Amino acid sequence: MKGNIGAVQEHDFDTLTGLWEASVRATHTFLKETDIVWLRPRIRNHYLIHVELHAFRDEHHAILGFVGVANAKIEMLFIAPQAQGKGIGKQLLQYAIHHMKAVELDVNEQNPDAVGFYQHQGFEIVGRSPRDGQGQPFPLLHMRLK
Repeated sequence: MKGNIGAVQEHDFDTLTGLWEASVRATHTFLKETDIVWLRPRIRNHYLIHVELHAFRDEHHAILGFVGVANAKIEMLFIAPQAQGKGIGKQLLQYAIHHMKAVELDVNEQNPDAVGFYQHQGFEIVGRSPRDGQGQPFPLLHMRLK
């Protein structure tokens, strides 16, 4: 899909949080409603401000995906459900690698489509944690660019 990748401003945070929620509901089927409700304000008010954010915008300037990087690590990559499978994730990932110098990421083990996507894009599993960054029992796979 054609579009532009560019920096995100704080006034875009509500849009990004809504996109995050829609994407998580479509792909993170292991999460309960209470998990999403707990995470949503943390995404909006704490996590977004701690990463360098870039978004994919379509020809109408609508944000269809975004990536967040900190310390050469992709901390978040989310695509709107209606835009998944159209190459936006690959474009954002390549942007993060080439322009933001990202070489690492963590991915939920219970999201096999995402694991396969990152492996297909040249990442390999280098470790595993039984809990996510919030201490919840959602195993993470640590991946590094080959």
